[in-house]
Amino acid sequence: DVQLQACGGGLVQPRGSLRLSCVASGFTFSMYGLRWLRQRPGREVEWVGYISQGGSTSIPDAWKGRFTISRDNAKNTLYLHLTNLKPEDTAVYYCEKENVQGRGTQVTVSS
Repeated sequence: DVQLQACGGGLVQPRGSLRLSCVASGFTFSMYGLRWLRQRPGREVEWVGYISQGGSTSIPDAWKGRFTISRDNAKNTLYLHLTNLKPEDTAVYYCEKENVQGRGTQVTVSS
C-alpha cells in the first residue's frame, strides 16, 4: 500500500523557516511526480507545489520565492522548504501521489 507521512511542522515565528519532509513507501518513489498540498483552517485544500520524477518543480506564483520543493530518491523522501513564513501560512501540510494523500503535519506561524 502507498504510504506517505509528512513531518517537520511546528510552531514558528513570522519570517521564520521550516523544512517539511514526506517519507514515502509502498511504491517506486523515483518513478513518480509528487505534490505538496495544504489546508488552512476553514479553507479549501490548496496546491502548494509539484515535483516531477526528474526533479523539475512547479510552484504557484503566490508562493514562488518563499517555497521550494526537492526530493531525495535514495531516501524516498520529498521535501518542502518554507521561508519567510507568514501567519496565513498556518495550515496542515501533506503530500500526495496520484490522488493518494498522506498524513499531514501542522505548521503554525505565530509570534
